[in-house]
Amino acid sequence: MIKNNLRDFIETVIDNKYISADDVKMLQREILEDGIMTRIEAEALLALGRTLDAHESWGPALAALVVDFMVWSMRPTGVVTNDDAMWLTTALDVGGPTETAMNIAYAILDETQHVDAALLDFIMRGRQHARMQRMAA
Repeated sequence: MIKNNLRDFIETVIDNKYISADDVKMLQREILEDGIMTRIEAEALLALGRTLDAHESWGPALAALVVDFMVWSMRPTGVVTNDDAMWLTTALDVGGPTETAMNIAYAILDETQHVDAALLDFIMRGRQHARMQRMAA
């Protein structure tokens, strides 16, 4: 379930076709001051990042929100289980591994005590994808 104020935020930025710096601040300070609470909320925010143009502050803010959710809100704390890693990598990989998706994966890796191999596999596939794109360019 998505909270009403987050749903309103999503509708507003979709209507504007852009996530501004003020939108990012409002999301962090007012709408999600306690962080992401559900997978559905995380998926909705990740989808926004894939579909809308955004101010440069969006990527780091989204990464921080997802990392806090995955590492500190989920149980056991500091551990990304197989189920959580499979869900996250699926959500991050929609449309291919973006720069923000890779930053999220690396940040989670940096903050966890233990991470499931599915996240490591995602990182390796993302690195390979980036390498292939550089060679093709």
